Amino acid sequence: MKFTLTWLKQHLETSATLDQIVEALTRIGLEVEGVENPGEKLAAFKIAKVLSAERHPQADKLQILSVDAGNGPLQVVCGAPNARAGLVGVFGAPGAYVPGLDVTLKLASIRGVESNGMMCSTRELELGEDHDGIIELPEDAPIGTAYPDYAGLTDPVIDVAITPNRQDCMGVRGIARDLAAAGLGTLTPLTFDAFTSEGAGPDVRTDDTAGCPAFFAQTVTGVTNGDSPSGCAAACSRSARSPSPRSSTSPTI
Repeated sequence: MKFTLTWLKQHLETSATLDQIVEALTRIGLEVEGVENPGEKLAAFKIAKVLSAERHPQADKLQILSVDAGNGPLQVVCGAPNARAGLVGVFGAPGAYVPGLDVTLKLASIRGVESNGMMCSTRELELGEDHDGIIELPEDAPIGTAYPDYAGLTDPVIDVAITPNRQDCMGVRGIARDLAAAGLGTLTPLTFDAFTSEGAGPDVRTDDTAGCPAFFAQTVTGVTNGDSPSGCAAACSRSARSPSPRSSTSPTI
């Protein structure tokens, strides 16, 4: 069972630190298998704007970009098909570790042209599987800002081992209830958005009214099945500001 600290605190009013919560979970029998902050490994990556894009003189599929990540223009060689002037994306400077490539960027020469880092795709940052172009962010994304801060990736993810007899803790609400019972805070009341309905619901028959005193059902129509929002990829911790990323075939540096 994985949940983020922010998600837990939507159900548990507490001033406890992350370490105190982890200790309490283990103490009440919910073994913590790990805690991960997905933004830590991406702290070196910043939001950057492509100022210009020109064809590489020695390669038809490469472009020479002028990229501003908040400290003035840098020259970057890029092979992403969607790289263009005006694009706002995610930039890694020399010294940044790219988890999806397992390489640390350095100043490089690609086909005789100096390249100072790279514009990144979602796969290269291990944020998704797309690799058809570099990440595209909204035009008003703040240039120079650390990408994890902008994308809401700094929320710790707690991984708890659930034994078969604790199905009540297969949801974050049950875990919050247990922590509140252990004195680590107060369970917050559930709130629901109002909704409207039209027409009769499904015909439901209850054969055992004592064992099941109430059962409710509602017909839902007009639902379209589609891809999850891009912000949901990393253990349900993405903010609504995460991009609709299209990733890249950037050259390996």
